[in-house]
Amino acid sequence: MRRAACEIKNSETIHQILQKSHVCRLGLVKDNIPYIVPVSFGYCDNAIYFHTAQEGLKIDFIAAGNIACFEIELGVGLLTEGSNPCDWGFSYQSVIGHGTIHELTDHQQKVKGLELILLQYVEGKWPMAAQHVEHTRVWRLGIESITGKQSEDHFCP
Repeated sequence: MRRAACEIKNSETIHQILQKSHVCRLGLVKDNIPYIVPVSFGYCDNAIYFHTAQEGLKIDFIAAGNIACFEIELGVGLLTEGSNPCDWGFSYQSVIGHGTIHELTDHQQKVKGLELILLQYVEGKWPMAAQHVEHTRVWRLGIESITGKQSEDHFCP
């Protein structure tokens, strides 16, 4: 990391960013072609959960190799202090990580994954019709490494 002073070293801060964010960007590769896609997600127990349709480009890339990287950010905003745009910057907190993706095929595991995704956005339990669960693919990205970074206004010295 170029600006090591801005690295988030507190795992609780990284955990909070993962819990409060609303978009996860997955980075996948197939045939030496990179693919980045934003997904809704859930986070629990050092893993990111997301869902897909039965087929599609994400699935083609996952099938080509189940390793992935991801990026999640929180509190992004433009800081426009001063009259010179070269002095402007961004306020942010972000995490980047790597891991391995596995499909959840057991009905109860899929329901748990979908519930974790819902909990990322709303509180409470929501009914899930069996046919919706059946026609949805649910994935678990186990986090193997993760780093965090934040802008100076987030107490970065």
